[in-house]
Amino acid sequence: MGTFRVELGPRSHPVHVGAGLLDQVGKLARDAGVSPGRVALITDSNVATLYAPRTADALRSAGLEASVIEVTAGETSKSVATLSSIYDRMAAAEIERSGAVFALGGGVVGDLAGFVAATWLRGVAVVQIPTTLTAQVDSALGGKTGINLASAKNLVGAFHQPRAIIADVATLSTLPEREFREGFGEVIKYGAILDAPMIADLERDLPRLLARDGAALEGVVERSLLLKAKVVTADEHEGGLRKILNFGHTVGHALEAISGYEKYLHGEAVAVGMKVAAHLSEKFAGLSADESSRLIALIERTGLPTSAPELGLSAQIAGAMRLDKKRRQGDIEFVLLDRLGHAVTRPLGLDAIQQELSR
Repeated sequence: MGTFRVELGPRSHPVHVGAGLLDQVGKLARDAGVSPGRVALITDSNVATLYAPRTADALRSAGLEASVIEVTAGETSKSVATLSSIYDRMAAAEIERSGAVFALGGGVVGDLAGFVAATWLRGVAVVQIPTTLTAQVDSALGGKTGINLASAKNLVGAFHQPRAIIADVATLSTLPEREFREGFGEVIKYGAILDAPMIADLERDLPRLLARDGAALEGVVERSLLLKAKVVTADEHEGGLRKILNFGHTVGHALEAISGYEKYLHGEAVAVGMKVAAHLSEKFAGLSADESSRLIALIERTGLPTSAPELGLSAQIAGAMRLDKKRRQGDIEFVLLDRLGHAVTRPLGLDAIQQELSR
């Protein structure tokens, strides 16, 4: 097990990465300061049968009595209706202020359960137990929680740092192939914005990673989380540097919204968004055509899409981007690359973005 801390003063917390950690979640949570008593274990319909009983047993062995709250798998569960249903279940389970929420699942469960924890009784502890590659390398860390509206993604939310993050890479073995591969959208993002040598390492190690080699996956999960932790430590509430973590996400989130959150997995939409961002980087940030092509080729090698028919609906995408949280005075603070491994932000008008989408 690899362990490090995200240093955020009183909100500092440990991150554990390894295989077989589900059996230790109770002990690790107690070590992180979670009090014994009633807790909620929020999971989805895909993960529940695979891992909820085992996780509940591990919690029980550490004095944590878990009420399992299951939601429908998929992005559509990040909704006001699902949130309200969970609150009712929390009340029925009598989760007190000294209790905690455990998020067992992918990014949807992590965001949703984190927002429940941030708002239940004005805030209780949350422990993130990510079971998808996307969640393990990205969304579990950073404290961003929230739900979607029909018009845009993640407009309603809160920053709520977890008490601990426990990433059991063994859970990746049961992911369907499509859900597994989508995680590489976020993995590649970290190399693109922060760590150029990581791009070369991914080009070399991709066959092992796609074959789900345990040691390779453990290494890439920990490396990605360390990169994100460095950014979050410097800018917890996205006042500056943390915006670079949105590389590929502006178009990606808009693509998810206009397709009803059902056609594209998050990592797939981000992959499409990264190709758009790479081309815009050539125009507006000085990224070389060779480096842009190299990045796009790596994305394509993972099997992720780099185009989508919805890009032709540039007016609809522009409409969704008008609700983007990074919009300022009509422009989007767009995350671009001036070189591989280094991100910058540039204010771009929607017309410039639409022109690229219409290529």
